[in-house]
Amino acid sequence: MAHTTAELEQLLMQRSLTDEQLQAAAGEAADFRILPAVTVIKIGGQSVIDRGRAAVYPLVDEIVAARQTHKLLIGTGAGTRARHLYSIAAGLGLPAGVLAQLGASVADQNAAMLGQLLAKHGICAVDGAGLSAVPLFLNEVNAAIFSGMPPYKLWMRSPAEGVIPPYRTDAGCFLLAEQFGCKAMIYVKDEDGLFSANPKTDKTAQFIPQISVSETKAKGLQDSILEFPVLDLLQAAQHVRQVQVINGLVPGNLTRALAGEHVGTIITAN
Repeated sequence: MAHTTAELEQLLMQRSLTDEQLQAAAGEAADFRILPAVTVIKIGGQSVIDRGRAAVYPLVDEIVAARQTHKLLIGTGAGTRARHLYSIAAGLGLPAGVLAQLGASVADQNAAMLGQLLAKHGICAVDGAGLSAVPLFLNEVNAAIFSGMPPYKLWMRSPAEGVIPPYRTDAGCFLLAEQFGCKAMIYVKDEDGLFSANPKTDKTAQFIPQISVSETKAKGLQDSILEFPVLDLLQAAQHVRQVQVINGLVPGNLTRALAGEHVGTIITAN
């Protein structure tokens, strides 16, 4: 039974915000999709940007061509420089929140570089309060760039083990796609998708074209190309109920994925 605004307000005034009845009442209204025509693309830091011109320029050309028919939000990963920072900071005994700040600085740098490469096409990087202007950029040039690291910083949730921030740029891009109610989430990496093991270290690893969250967890694919905590976010999502992982080093893969082709691996929420 749907609750009226007055009934919901009464529950909010009387109950804990974690009360089950209150949560159910608050969830009865359908979420408003803010940017339902937009696709979020995550460009890997170590996978793509760290490889330099040979990897980045072809993707820039694909993005420029794709924005003629697609609305794109382009998130950047952190990559190798962030891993060096994590190594130093972890060795100093610093907590996950500090490592999150350091990782964010590298993702910011990658967003700035990608923004400069796309500047002549009117596509720029936005951050912080600038995200409020995203609809304007999408209306004018069909694309905008953002740093993929979620802004938890010192408020980063501590991992169960170690100090590496559990929610990094894969998670940040997914959260933005979900909260904006976007239509699709594509991860651009340097592998064809998910495998039964890490193909960089296990040459017998088998490619997986499609898999569900529960199957991925059951297979224990923590050492996959996608940050494992994204699976929990995907499982709880209201709008983005699948993600696609593609090899951005193969020319045309991004264009094909944007056109709805089954390129790489599709991971479904159920």
